[in-house]
Amino acid sequence: MKITRTYSRLAKEAGALLGKEIQLARKEKAWSEQTLAERIGISRTTLQKIESGDMTVAIGLTLEAAVILGIPLFATESPSLSQSIQTASGKLTLMPKRIRTKTKKVKDDF
Repeated sequence: MKITRTYSRLAKEAGALLGKEIQLARKEKAWSEQTLAERIGISRTTLQKIESGDMTVAIGLTLEAAVILGIPLFATESPSLSQSIQTASGKLTLMPKRIRTKTKKVKDDF
């Protein structure tokens, strides 16, 4: 039986922020998802979950991704999480189209 967990808004925002920061740092280093996933020792799908802020991914994997990318994990002063998520999302939007995530068409004709 699968247990459905609920998370506070703050916890969800923290997960989303860390995911966006990991995605941004990976793209700034010009690393592919596969490259970072191999360095962490996880699948590309798990990395995509980390970058999307999925709360079901083990915290150790998320922290390992942050450490490998050189993301500082704890700061003495930080702006609100919502503001930081918006800033990270804005930076990702401004990146060149060739490095943004491509949308895949679903082939549903059998």
